Formats: sequence, structure tokens, C-alpha cells
Amino acid sequence: MNHKNELAQSLDSDQKHHIKLLQSFVQAASPNPPGNTENATKVLTDYLSQQNIPYQIISPQKGKPNLVSEFHGENGPGPRVVLNGHIDVFPVGNQSDWNRDPWSGSLADGRTHGRGVVDMKSGTASLVIAYAYLYARREFLRGSVALCAVSDEETGGRWGTRFLINEDRHRWGGDVMLSTEPSGKTVRFSEKGTLRVSGTVATRGAHGAYLNLSKGAIRTAAAFLNDVVDEVESMQPHPPPEMASYLTDPEVLAAVDKAMGPNTSSIIARPTVNIGTIHGGVEVNMIPDHCRFELDIRLPVGLVADQVMAVLKAVAVRYPDAEIGLEIQDAASNPASFSPINHPIIECIRRNAKAVGGVSPVAIPSMGATDCKHYRYSGIPAYVYGCSPFSMAAVNESASVDEFVHVTKVHALATRDFLQENDS
Repeated sequence: MNHKNELAQSLDSDQKHHIKLLQSFVQAASPNPPGNTENATKVLTDYLSQQNIPYQIISPQKGKPNLVSEFHGENGPGPRVVLNGHIDVFPVGNQSDWNRDPWSGSLADGRTHGRGVVDMKSGTASLVIAYAYLYARREFLRGSVALCAVSDEETGGRWGTRFLINEDRHRWGGDVMLSTEPSGKTVRFSEKGTLRVSGTVATRGAHGAYLNLSKGAIRTAAAFLNDVVDEVESMQPHPPPEMASYLTDPEVLAAVDKAMGPNTSSIIARPTVNIGTIHGGVEVNMIPDHCRFELDIRLPVGLVADQVMAVLKAVAVRYPDAEIGLEIQDAASNPASFSPINHPIIECIRRNAKAVGGVSPVAIPSMGATDCKHYRYSGIPAYVYGCSPFSMAAVNESASVDEFVHVTKVHALATRDFLQENDS
């Protein structure tokens, strides 16, 4: 038996232990905010210790440890693969809405239940297991592998992935990064950027009957925002030619819709504007003199924030009777990012997904943001292959056990193949 087949069979034979690890991981609550992940991190460090795998804890903020580990293959030089997942999850919300304890980690109907199991404790557990099994077979591997299980993804990554890459790009950045964010068994090579904008509208106020004196801040804001939606969503992005061509392929567009919902393909390469909040007014019979709003603008590759802000400011000029203020929420705004569509690790993922589960994953962009962006901003290719996003961040969140097993094997085998087949 060759060592790749032995790796696959070992992963199969130990499935029950892996599922118990996932259950324990889900049971260790780690909502962010507030962001304390110490108990959940301990589940992972206990697992690594049981496998006699050395690790390090890097904690730039109290209560938010980043678990890192690395090893070098003993079969010669080669590239460095970083396996990156996050420990923090969304908050529960109203616990009374759940059918089960949101931190139960219970098994039912072939699914593991609990907050964060989809985004992304199932995926992070898969990477930790894959890393451990590769570590145990490092004598057969070339190159090196690093594991980064971080604690600050849900709130932007400043104290998680971004911190690690800034501290030591070679060790925690590597040559290519693999993530297991929920992707519906597609390979994600790109993601939209986010432009968050806070705005204010100030106008003359008056009695509610005297609209001849002022239309008021809320009506002015509504008209302004309608214009913004029309203008921004009609902007033409200019992605790299190879990406623009790729996103006209009917198979790719069909995969986008299957993974993320009907008609997602119609906006995957277009800017969108969500009017997320709007507040104003004191009494129903008063014309309001002030209004606040927030915009969540998603930027495809080929469109940047400065271009969009120029459009917003040009629209504001159309309303001379109002003072319209616009401010970017810097902490929540990030450019779009993408990695090469023809990177060899994609073929490693495809080949093993086919062999393991009969899946032929298509490479597509993502709508939402992940820690992949921090790697791509640093010039490091980053790719996602994970479970279905069904129930992500929703009440009664649950993840398929079969998909958990599948994703674990695919990442272990794909990483093994990539290290064996590629030079530094």
C-alpha cells in the first residue's frame, strides 16, 4: 500500500474520533462578540497534544489566542502550504428560538448541531485533523505545512490572520493557503470587497404640514439613496481579462447559482448596494431635520472604493438644500481580492474531491469575505473548499457529518499531492 492510500484509509478508520472532536469543539462556546475563544482553543490544543504535535499560542489580545503549528517534510524541499481556519463564531441571538441548546454539539439526522458548526468549526476541525495526519506522515512529504487556527475572523481579522501574516509572513503566510470556509463544495478563488459607509443628511425642519418649507431629512435621504443605488449598481467594473472571460462560462455561472442561490450569477461580478440602516425623526407630525444611514456596498474585482465614493459625492451635489455627509467605516471596508484561476492546488482539490466523493468542484468567486483576503493582499494565493453554507449563522445551525468527513479527506490528500508534485 502506498502512503497516500494509507493516509486515506487511516482517516476513514478514525471517523468516530474525528466526529467526537467536532462535537467537543462546538460545545466550547466562542461567540464573537465578545470574542473569548480560550475554551474552544483548548479543545484543539488538547487534540494536538494527544498526537504529540508541538504548537504555539500567539495572543495579541487577551482571551483571543491564535493557535499555530508547523512542520517540515523530511523528503526534500518544496512549497509551504498554510491551513487556516477560525475558532470564533457568530453570537447565538435569542436562545429561546433554538430547538436545541445552541452549544449542544449533538448528532441527529446525520448532522452536527450548534452555533458556528457551519461557519466554521466543522471546517476548522477538518484542517486540524488533516494537519495532524500529515504531520504523522511527514517523512514522506516535501516542503512544509503550517496550521493557523485564529480567533478574530468574524470581526475582521486584525488580531488573527492579519496579525500573524504581519508578524511573520513566511511562517504563517507560506506559498499558498487553504481554507475550509463553507463553500458548497466549490473552490473559491476570489471574493467581493466591502465598502461600509456612514451617512448623514441635515435639512431644515418644520411642522409636518408645511412641506412647502422643507422636504425634510428622511425624504431627502430616501431620494439620495435611490439615486445612489441606481448609479453604483450601474457602474462597470474592469476585472483582469482572464477573470472577465471566465465569468461568462455557463458552467461557472450555473455553479455560482447552485452554491449561493438562484440569480447570484447576475450580481457576482457587479457592485451591489444594501441600505442597511436608516434612522431619523422625532415625532410623526414633525418634518425631521436630521437623518442617519449606513450602506453596505459590495465591490467586485475591478472596482475600488475611491471610484464608488466619487459617485456618492457626485450624487450628493444634486441636493443643494441638504448637507449630506459621508464617511467610510475603515475597519469594516476591504478591497476585493482574487487568486489565479489556474493554480495547481485547484487541480489537487478537484482530483481528490472526485476520488473521495464523486464531486467535480468548479472554481467560482465568493460573495462574502473570509480571511483569504489577508493572504491575497500579501500576494499569497488563497483558496476555499468547504461544506454547504446551509443554515450558516441561522437559528438551529447544523452541518452534515458526511461533508465534514469529505472535506477533511480532500484537504489532507490535496495538500499531500501538492507537496509531492510541486517545487518550491
